[in-house]
Amino acid sequence: MPEIETFPDAEAWAAACALRLADTLAAALAETGKAVFAGSGGSTPAPIYARLALAPLDWSKVVVTLVDERYVPETSSDSNAALLKRALLTGRAAAARFIPLYSSQVTIDRAAAVAAHALAAEGGRIDAALLGMGEDGHICSMFPQNPALKSLLSPALRPTVFGVAAGRDGMPPSLERLSINIPYLTGARRLVLALSGAKKRDVFEREAAGDPNTHPIAALIAHGAPLEVLWTEAA
Repeated sequence: MPEIETFPDAEAWAAACALRLADTLAAALAETGKAVFAGSGGSTPAPIYARLALAPLDWSKVVVTLVDERYVPETSSDSNAALLKRALLTGRAAAARFIPLYSSQVTIDRAAAVAAHALAAEGGRIDAALLGMGEDGHICSMFPQNPALKSLLSPALRPTVFGVAAGRDGMPPSLERLSINIPYLTGARRLVLALSGAKKRDVFEREAAGDPNTHPIAALIAHGAPLEVLWTEAA
């Protein structure tokens, strides 16, 4: 299991997360002339994005996307794309090119195919990703007991995007979603998993010891993902 790096407060934690992501993007730019960053939604990443946006990168050569998205347009309050644009793509970082996972298509699977094609055109690889984790252990939109989970966790597939059906009988997610798969994560240069609060730490330790066929955190570890876990007790 990867070491859980502990930070004394939320400010130090957010700064460390942002610095590691920026360093990896800078390395990719220096080596290849371009970089791809994938971010998460939710409330946790906002202070990290605020610091990352200040990084002295050539943002015009950075592609920004999401690790997952609800199947809603940016006008929706549930849109991860809208959050990312507000929190990260500001100031100098506004020069980055954004590739959404959502597009208005006949089906969620067609939207996934469109997103997969757009990301493949950028090389089919992520340089740096910021991950969060739900209290049920999900990362991206890899939800326990969802029909898409087996495909999302398969290491044998190429990096791609899948549609994730809404859960039934009260199971998550409440909305259809789009998610990148495990091969995208295991092929990255660096994954920063940002966790806060005692409960999230307990969930991570439990999930890390789980079955990699059904537990996303365990799958990341089993398949050698470049995972770094940064935690602060401050909620």
